Amino acid sequence: MNTQAMTFPRSPIAVALDAPTCADAQRWAVEVAPEVSCLKVGLEVFCRDGRDAVAAARAGADEVDCSDTLLFLDLKLHDIPATVAGAVRALRDIRPDFLTVHASGGADMIAAACTALPETRITAVTVLTSLTEKDLGVLGIAGSPQDVVVRWALIAVAAGARAIVCSPQEVAAVRAAVPRDVVLITPGVRPVGTEAHDQKRVMTPREAIESGADLLVIGRPITGAPDRRAAAAAVSKSLLSTGFVS
Repeated sequence: MNTQAMTFPRSPIAVALDAPTCADAQRWAVEVAPEVSCLKVGLEVFCRDGRDAVAAARAGADEVDCSDTLLFLDLKLHDIPATVAGAVRALRDIRPDFLTVHASGGADMIAAACTALPETRITAVTVLTSLTEKDLGVLGIAGSPQDVVVRWALIAVAAGARAIVCSPQEVAAVRAAVPRDVVLITPGVRPVGTEAHDQKRVMTPREAIESGADLLVIGRPITGAPDRRAAAAAVSKSLLSTGFVS
């Protein structure tokens, strides 16, 4: 079994291209791709623009000679195994590097997704970063966010998931529990001085990397900045002394 950490072409950042139009998404990709390793197309944008959103992200990266930029398709699929498998097969032509499903869908659902698209890293989303321990209790889910995240991560990896999404506050515990080749992706990352917005369990980029994250998802602190490339470069620079960025 591979036990090596995944390597990234540039800084371990996935920029969320939550743009109002495909033209904007392509322009944002042009601006940030030279500084980051991954572009994320999320649920809202994909529901609105479909494959055009993916094409825009890739076209932007290609325009600045960053064709090695990874594609993160963040759809958070959650249904019975057969339905999820069918949805995943329908995305085969997109060839995403990462594709998200909800870990709470269970082992059979995750395994079905992995079988349907083995060349993609099926990525299990554990507890959303907008949820607190109180929220979990209301939902009838026992345990602290960390307990639930680690439990669901282990189930997902055993079912074939090759990446896990968790908040940076749980990433150290997950890193200790899963093989090193499982990519840990952390949303809820906020550079110093920026707003948390609807995220509840957050850390700075440097803290998240030092805690064991492999890939940081950052949206508004970069895409909402007056100079998106400079904002991405600033986050990348903040990671230099961690040893994860050369």
